Amino acid sequence: MPRLSEVTAELDALWPPERAEEWDAVGTVCGDPGAEITRVLFAVDPVREIAEEAVALGADLIVAHHPLYLRGTTTVAASHFKGRVVHTLITHDIALHVAHTNADTADPGVSDALAGALDLRVTGPLVPENGLGRICELDHPETLGEFAARAAARLPATAQGIRVAGDPDATVRRVAVSGGSGDGLFGAARAAGVDAFLTADLRHHPVSEAVQQTPLGLVDAAHWATEWPWCEQAAAQLDAISDRRDWNLRVHVSKTVTDPWSAHHISGAPN
Repeated sequence: MPRLSEVTAELDALWPPERAEEWDAVGTVCGDPGAEITRVLFAVDPVREIAEEAVALGADLIVAHHPLYLRGTTTVAASHFKGRVVHTLITHDIALHVAHTNADTADPGVSDALAGALDLRVTGPLVPENGLGRICELDHPETLGEFAARAAARLPATAQGIRVAGDPDATVRRVAVSGGSGDGLFGAARAAGVDAFLTADLRHHPVSEAVQQTPLGLVDAAHWATEWPWCEQAAAQLDAISDRRDWNLRVHVSKTVTDPWSAHHISGAPN
């Protein structure tokens, strides 16, 4: 069986830590480098539900997309919810490894997995300087509304669902996608000349300004939903490494929905 240090070395080769943003917190959060690894669980968020799932599964390692501690801390006391995660992991000899912005800009990375989930053909990066986002083509033209419906059908279900800004009847041939928060990439999407941009966490003012400036259609999905396909892609990558190195790892992808929004109601109050 491989040691944790051997597995994380392969993970760092897939998603080099030096590609992470300066503010990010990636790499191994807890775990004994010499511990044997037999079962790995991939998830977006290293929250309590995922830690408990790993315990029930008998996993030795969680590979998460989001950091547990993005900022410094002075305590991992179990009286705090993040400290409780740390205690659960250490008590059950479960390591935690994070690949965040270094997985966003990898090739293949988070946006490749998102494009794959939507059955889009990737033609290149949205931001060539750092490899963030992807420009894609559809097999045949669709309306913006149909493209949004495609996203709703193919991405994991969340309370938010899919929101659209722009003319739902506009024709869409080329699109940009970026997993996670993407309203800082509107300029890049406009420069790329795409018809629509699918991402997450779109805010009122940037969206309002974007739709006033250009006919670019915007499709807003839940943050978790745009990043969950990466878990399947990453698990397949580790599976291939395990086969090549004869590790016999058992690799799993969590289907637990850790998107924080729990319900959605369509507003209908009279004006």
